[in-house]
Amino acid sequence: MREFAFSVPAPEKWGEGLVSVNQGEPVDIDVRVESVHEGMLVSGTIDSEYAGICGRCLTDIVQPVEVEFQELFTYPGDETADFEVQDDHVDLENLVRDAIVLSLPFQPVCQPDCPGLDPATGERLATSPVSEQSGTPDPRWAALQDYTRDHDDDSPRSAPGDTAVRNTEES
Repeated sequence: MREFAFSVPAPEKWGEGLVSVNQGEPVDIDVRVESVHEGMLVSGTIDSEYAGICGRCLTDIVQPVEVEFQELFTYPGDETADFEVQDDHVDLENLVRDAIVLSLPFQPVCQPDCPGLDPATGERLATSPVSEQSGTPDPRWAALQDYTRDHDDDSPRSAPGDTAVRNTEES
């Protein structure tokens, strides 16, 4: 068993969503390599930072990302494997990239209780004072103003087959 600790810059941008690890961002790797019968068992942790925008209020964010990983690198043989030992070495780049990209949040937020943007003004709710709701409802919903639960309870209800019976009686 051998243990290694090293830091490398990200060779390219990792991630395609609202956040990503930028090219050149330091990636700290603590790894332990163990010899097993099938190959080399590699396990460790990765520390870095991702940058992007908050999914609610669209402000810039930079957050740390820490990922644990474990993968078996097999010796070359008849069967092809995703990770193989090559000349007594293992290439960690794909393993590290995949682990980081899969751990990036799909909907990142600047803080857990980020209120987002005001739908009327587009301003951040966290920094702007709470605006009063305007008295005029959206015209698309105006027809629903007359609807009340009490009004619905007073209307006569018909059974599902009543309309068919009435139509046959009238003819």
